[in-house]
Amino acid sequence: MAHNLDITNGIASFVTARVDAWHQLGTTLPDAFDAEAALHYGHLKDWNLRKSEITAEGVVIPEQYAVLRDNPITGSVDSLGVVGERYHILQNEELVGLLDTLVDESGAHFETAGAIDGGRKVFVTMKLPGHIKVGGVDRIDNYLAAVTSHDGSTATSIMVTPVRIVCQNTLNMAFNAASNVYRVRHLKGAQARLLEQARQSLEFTFDYLDGFQAEAYQMINTTLTDGQFFQIVNEAFGAKEGQPQISATRRDNQVTEMMHLFTTASTQAEVRNTVWGGMNAVTEWADHYAPVRAGGGSANDIARARKSVLDPAFKNEARKLFLELV
Repeated sequence: MAHNLDITNGIASFVTARVDAWHQLGTTLPDAFDAEAALHYGHLKDWNLRKSEITAEGVVIPEQYAVLRDNPITGSVDSLGVVGERYHILQNEELVGLLDTLVDESGAHFETAGAIDGGRKVFVTMKLPGHIKVGGVDRIDNYLAAVTSHDGSTATSIMVTPVRIVCQNTLNMAFNAASNVYRVRHLKGAQARLLEQARQSLEFTFDYLDGFQAEAYQMINTTLTDGQFFQIVNEAFGAKEGQPQISATRRDNQVTEMMHLFTTASTQAEVRNTVWGGMNAVTEWADHYAPVRAGGGSANDIARARKSVLDPAFKNEARKLFLELV
């Protein structure tokens, strides 16, 4: 399944610290862990990623290579994708190592690691020291996340992400992608450049978090009534004139779900009737209620969790929408 964790024989390539993931798959460790544990429990170790020539009827296809791995569970060989001649493989050990070199410098520690899309993409996150507590009640911890692909679909990236721990709600509030997401293509020497960018980003991170905190305080100190919230979300996310009835009903239902989160959900109890509470009601809806196309059941939970981390566009739209009120 395209939006699934990497699962072989019922074993998921995923590890998390302390709190069970929504999808209830993988390994939950009792505390934050080190690089070796990330590789071992996340089933990311010894993939032996390599490029192999592609042939058709005995003829070698020029400048095209298959990326192969040794499956971490069965040991069999998997094909992950097709790449070009200049494509440089980044082993999982190197990706984890990129963040591991930052531990002593920042005081960060590992929190999650895993693979998705049949091993084609790999991610690892580390918790940064310190946190923001908005209005004295709403705690937000801060993370460094590294992501790479083994099929040529995405660059290797390191990003700064604030996470709202109260409801496991990832709030990827990037002020702009160029400032807090560092990407390099899969070329020789790229990881060295990415590491240098990551080191430099640590200073930026705390400046960025100061700005995020100031923004959050503005929102939590601005009142938002039920009527104002309804008007905002109905205009932005509700039914549109001329829409087919089935689409209009779906949009009206999602506005009703957002209204419930804003007015009665326990996750908003401490920030009720504020702009901050309004924004978090919408982003919580995106993480826990938004429809996904994954086949139903636990597969929907997996797809929703993945989307919440890797698709911040909806949340950035929500942030901009509510910032206009302060």
